[in-house]
Amino acid sequence: MNTLAAWAVHAYTATGVVLALLMVHLSYEGEVTAVLWLFLVAMVIDGTDGFLARRFRVKEVVPQLDGALLDNIVDYLTYAFAPMALLWSTGRLPDGVGGAVVAVIPLVAASYQFCRSDAKTDDHFFLGFPSYWNIVAFYVLVLDLDVATTSLLLMVLAVLSFVPVKYVYPSRTATLWGLNMTLATAWLVVFALITWQMPDPPVSLVLVSLIYPAVYLAESLWLTARHARGSGGDDVAGLEDLHDSDGVGARP
Repeated sequence: MNTLAAWAVHAYTATGVVLALLMVHLSYEGEVTAVLWLFLVAMVIDGTDGFLARRFRVKEVVPQLDGALLDNIVDYLTYAFAPMALLWSTGRLPDGVGGAVVAVIPLVAASYQFCRSDAKTDDHFFLGFPSYWNIVAFYVLVLDLDVATTSLLLMVLAVLSFVPVKYVYPSRTATLWGLNMTLATAWLVVFALITWQMPDPPVSLVLVSLIYPAVYLAESLWLTARHARGSGGDDVAGLEDLHDSDGVGARP
């Protein structure tokens, strides 16, 4: 039963591959709202499979399968590849070759992020912009950003993938852990409310949803500066029981 449960957890993570395929297909069918719902499902799976991996001791029971690698494959498809397909298919990128270039640059940056050995630091941060391209695509659509603004935003964030700012890892960064998890959960709820009211969500609700990204960025910059001064050494303490022993999941 333990083995069956462990394999079921891996299957749960792997459903993200199916979601990614549906995201791309539905993007080119013009089903934008359906794609956003799939974004939400993928984020929920990614945020819960780590808990299940710990609960069923997946790494111990099924050591022959690398859960961290599986998670990276799924995350690349759902957090990077599918969002770029959505933006390109909905006319948010330049026409012709320019659109291909603008779409490819974030994908290359994400490839770098998902392959680098220090993308998740020893003190439990993401190093560089953590490939939240699905969230970027979401805001491009709900804020109805034009092609030029979208392209500039993608290029800036792609560059930030290589800049060594330490971004909060909500389920593992010890500092303000409770606040981070509360805000992340609330943001997912607001994401659902906005998606439910697409294509014309209330502006007030969209503005409320931006509180969490703003807090997330401010906190990440603050902690990066704090650690640079050498005063963040105790941030890891007290979270060992929250760590994902299988290396999967836990983006907001």
